[in-house]
Amino acid sequence: MNWMQATFFFRPKLLDCLHAYNRDRFSRDVGAGLTVGVVALPLAMAFAIASGLKPEAGLFTAIIAGFLISALGGSRVQIGGPAGAFIVIVYGIVERYGLANLILATAMSGVLLFLLGLFRLGTLIRFIPVAVLIGFTNGIAVLIMLSQIKDLLGLKVATMPADFFGILKTLWLNLHTANLAALLLALASLSLVVGWLRMSRRLTDTRYRWASMVPGSIIALVFATVVTWLLNLPVETIGSKFGGIPSSLPGFSWPEFSWDSARFLLMPTLTLTLLGAVESLLCARIADGMIGDRHNPNQELMAQGVANFVTPFFGGMPATGTIARTVTNIKSGGTTPISGMVHALTLLAVVLVAAPLAGHIPLAALAAILMFVAWNMGEWREFMHLRQYRLPYRVTLLAVFFLTVVFDLTVAIEVGLIAACLTFIYRISSLSRSEAVTRMEQPSLAGFEHQVQAWRLYGALFFGAVKLIESIEDQISTPTLVLDLKNVIYIDSSGADAMMSLVETCRKKQVHLIVCGLAHQPLDMARRSGLVEHLQAHLQPDLRNSVALAVSLSADPAR
Repeated sequence: MNWMQATFFFRPKLLDCLHAYNRDRFSRDVGAGLTVGVVALPLAMAFAIASGLKPEAGLFTAIIAGFLISALGGSRVQIGGPAGAFIVIVYGIVERYGLANLILATAMSGVLLFLLGLFRLGTLIRFIPVAVLIGFTNGIAVLIMLSQIKDLLGLKVATMPADFFGILKTLWLNLHTANLAALLLALASLSLVVGWLRMSRRLTDTRYRWASMVPGSIIALVFATVVTWLLNLPVETIGSKFGGIPSSLPGFSWPEFSWDSARFLLMPTLTLTLLGAVESLLCARIADGMIGDRHNPNQELMAQGVANFVTPFFGGMPATGTIARTVTNIKSGGTTPISGMVHALTLLAVVLVAAPLAGHIPLAALAAILMFVAWNMGEWREFMHLRQYRLPYRVTLLAVFFLTVVFDLTVAIEVGLIAACLTFIYRISSLSRSEAVTRMEQPSLAGFEHQVQAWRLYGALFFGAVKLIESIEDQISTPTLVLDLKNVIYIDSSGADAMMSLVETCRKKQVHLIVCGLAHQPLDMARRSGLVEHLQAHLQPDLRNSVALAVSLSADPAR
């Protein structure tokens, strides 16, 4: 691959968007970027704190990863940064393996994401069943809400465990330490977020358009911070918990890895990779539907890979495409990746200028905002509509949801994908069938029913459907057997082996085997497996010729 081919393959959407770029589009992108930056500010800090990290980790991720994803990505309007879906995974990695191994897992997931895009596997993400995605997403939403109860109630707990039952036990044992001021502040913040959203949706007067552009999370954050400062409320803040936020970006740091624990990071790394790919491409598809464009999934995955490889070495956490911020970007007038880059620069300006003010933000308000995000993240109506779906769909969705909440995210993904694969194999095998060809269809069979058996096969002849061949093999009772494979769309190696076994059985029983209708992939597999050579002259183009040959063989067995 020469440099021109490589450049064409790795081609960020930004390069295409710069053609015919003008001042009007630039002003719209800047306005949208400023708005998204304001939206991302509280979410970035909240996601980091909920993940067991310092608030600046979320800000650094939104700045560095957000800039790289927009600059190198395959979508015009997608906004990248820390996401709620990563909270539980990141918290579990930090709790079990430490911060250094989180950096390693994030960097390794970045490499895997880049390789997925490099080998053009972006479209394969779409094959993940909807039941797995919904069960997984709803389970994460429940865990996020559960993890925020501590700060919502102002409980005095030094560290929270990562497992479901440990969280419940810790919350129950420390319920007596609840802080009424923190609870009231959280409820007021949550009410303000919900109320502001409903009010902005009902406003039709263009004079109040600004209200719909300012997110309720910022209004709630400012309100809670001012109230806490004026009334000197006895609640935990970012300053009292983390010592504030640094007013500069961190330098490159190479942490000391613990290889004894790093070797256990394979499944968490795969989980980060899979979830990051699914979230980013799902977000990009939603954005495509809103702007009438089509993203490049492989370029998007490569950009996500670069961002996740670089960001952790500068104090960041895993990043992906974020639906809420992307939708805000579109509704605010963003048209190109420039808006996403402006969003990152806006957050950088906040860190450089207003970092000291962030120390007064109460954790209870951030917990309320995350509660709202988690509730909107889940697709709760799917539980009400489960009766409309088949049993395998219901079992897969509920199993993934239950395992995500109670046990482990990696286990949930493994079981969900295995269940989905088994369901798919069962359903495809049930669609594969065989039926006997009668003399009503082929009049030339009349009078030769005791000398000729003819079968027609449908569907895919793969490892889950070889029983069809085995069943025909057990029912051989005539000197001649005809198989019509015209309606067989696929044969795998197991199906080819079953056919070869049938050829051998017919040879031992001195039965003439005639096969017809092989075409496309089944014919290619028959050639590669040697089946064509074994059939030789008994390979016919269609059923009528096959039956005619079978009748002639029955009339003249010497042939």
